[in-house]
Amino acid sequence: MRLNYLFYATGLVIKYVGITLLIPVLVALYYKDFYSVLPFLSSGVISIIIGSLFKRFGNANGKIENLNDIKKSEALFVVAVSWIIFGIQAALPFLFYGINFVDGLFEAVSGITTTGATILTHFNYPKAFFFWRSFTQWLGGMGIIVLFVAVLPQFAVAGRQMFFAEAPGPVEEKLSPRIRNTATALWGIYSGLTILATILLSFAGMPKFDAVCNAMSTLAAGGFSPNAQSTMGYHSNLITWILTFFMFLAGASFILQFRAIKQKNPFIMFKSEEFRVYTYIIVVLSGLIAAALYFNDHYNVFDAVTAAFYQVISLTTSTGSASVDFAQWSFSAKLLLFIAMFTGSCAGSAGGGIKMTRWILVFKSMKSEIFRILHPNAITNIKIDNAIIQPEVVRQIVVFVFFYFFIFALSALLVALIEQNTTIGVTGAITTLGDCGPGFGPIGPMGSFSGLHISSKLIFTANMLVGRLELIPFLVLFQRDFWSIKQN
Repeated sequence: MRLNYLFYATGLVIKYVGITLLIPVLVALYYKDFYSVLPFLSSGVISIIIGSLFKRFGNANGKIENLNDIKKSEALFVVAVSWIIFGIQAALPFLFYGINFVDGLFEAVSGITTTGATILTHFNYPKAFFFWRSFTQWLGGMGIIVLFVAVLPQFAVAGRQMFFAEAPGPVEEKLSPRIRNTATALWGIYSGLTILATILLSFAGMPKFDAVCNAMSTLAAGGFSPNAQSTMGYHSNLITWILTFFMFLAGASFILQFRAIKQKNPFIMFKSEEFRVYTYIIVVLSGLIAAALYFNDHYNVFDAVTAAFYQVISLTTSTGSASVDFAQWSFSAKLLLFIAMFTGSCAGSAGGGIKMTRWILVFKSMKSEIFRILHPNAITNIKIDNAIIQPEVVRQIVVFVFFYFFIFALSALLVALIEQNTTIGVTGAITTLGDCGPGFGPIGPMGSFSGLHISSKLIFTANMLVGRLELIPFLVLFQRDFWSIKQN
């Protein structure tokens, strides 16, 4: 890896994240909240200065005009480090509101990774504060690197390596030969849906500021809300169903949605095997939970269906917002909801988790191996949407799932020992690694992570970052060969 490229690329990211930190200043001025100008203005200026210094140091010899020849190892490093620094940058404004650094880092990383877990114990903060929480989720939902690939000429060609380093999927799918066009198209559909959600929520009676914040968090599959009781606090079934619909879209592939819009045929989405499985799992789990709520928790049919669909989609897509306090549900309903935390959304979406495509390939791989036991000489191919998946891709996915559950088990064990609470350890580990948001018990939908030990918060913070980048950029950091540093 070339040290100057690392500094230059990281400096670019730090600088332009610093510019986004200035946007809440406009919100503060609009609401005449002059106290909130300083946290975001100072954090933004500091970030811009540091980013500019990194760029200058990296390009001290003046040889770097763009990043067109950035290597894959360099892209992975820049993406991993950029997200860690992004979390620190996003945490800086919180320090001005009396939140300590570890709690601020937890809240910020929960925002940028679209997890939605919170350390807040009260919501007596100004509007600029809540705007920033939701805005970090909106930026993180599609990905800061994907955004910079779309708008910065320095990433016009180099963006391919960084694009797939930030959003690694089972297969590399693109809309056009130029990765910048792909990034621009993704951000176009993402922004358009956010605007549409804002308009519909406003018409449904949600306050305009809340509509903007909830729309950003929902399309990012994030879950942060300016309302202390999340979606439940608006007491509106119409708002609940609007958010349910947009959460569902947030968990579906934006590339698939772009094609459906371009061809003016929404049914084209059902040609995707992953989307069909995604929809099927949501419908089945929601139906089972609705039945449990009706028979065991004495919900009426409409409320049972509404609550079930909302919570299943919220956790399947890793949004993590809540229309009811599901921690109070019966055991059978909570057990089914716990399963939803492991499913994940579609590849190419804003959602987190293992991703449906990986689960499909894992089960098809198991089926193929069982078939080979019965027919040793048979040649089998694993396909998705009639496309043959190469054996090395399947192998990588199996390894990915193994590491995913290994990290889940390790973090769950450590936190359970630290907190002396198995519920916090197990549900907290999967909700942070899967970027789902709330767990059960004290960290439930109406609870907070604030009471946890500092070590537990740091473990969960690491989980959120690892889960958002889907392990790969972080796992390679532990390879000795990866750390071969060159000056130029």
